[in-house]
Amino acid sequence: MKTTTFALACAAAAVVALAGCASKPDSYYTLAGPPALTDAAPRLLNATSPMYIELAPIAVPERLARPQMVVRRPTGGVQVDVLEQHRWASSFENELRDALGSGIAGRLGALDVTQGGRQTSQPVWRVAVQVRQFDLVDGGRVDAGFSWTLRRSDEARTVVCRLDAGEATGSGMDALAQGAQRVTATAAAAMARSVNAAQTNPGATACAI
Repeated sequence: MKTTTFALACAAAAVVALAGCASKPDSYYTLAGPPALTDAAPRLLNATSPMYIELAPIAVPERLARPQMVVRRPTGGVQVDVLEQHRWASSFENELRDALGSGIAGRLGALDVTQGGRQTSQPVWRVAVQVRQFDLVDGGRVDAGFSWTLRRSDEARTVVCRLDAGEATGSGMDALAQGAQRVTATAAAAMARSVNAAQTNPGATACAI
């Protein structure tokens, strides 16, 4: 009898363990914000002479190159938490690339041809972004630092840009994700302005955003 009870207990424990292993993350987040996050109404695409943008793969710190959200503790220190139950909809660098691409294109009235879709004879603004910092601080804020370069495919010059941005947030992962969306929208707006400025001033090699 004891042997049977023990076996049943073991079987029940195994079922619980397998159920735990099979469970999926319960929350997914995107960095692509709603239209209300744009700083101005999107421009209309110029069908006769469209502008094209192309984003290089985004360079991020190795600790962020994952779908799991990486959160710093409000007390500071050296530890971070990698949250299995709270994830970006894709790996962080891909999610950021998609959000920046759509945000820049929408503000410029441009076409994002990162995945292709233009003839090689058509000039394109190439944007290469490096994330220096993207810290989610639990119950506090989001702090980010971006560097990027701009180069038009038919020009030799390279324009170098930099931005530091931060957003206070409420508590909870939803609030942190919303703060991250706002920071990403701020970066997209700055990058769009830098393309505008570079196009207006053909001799510029430093950003004015």
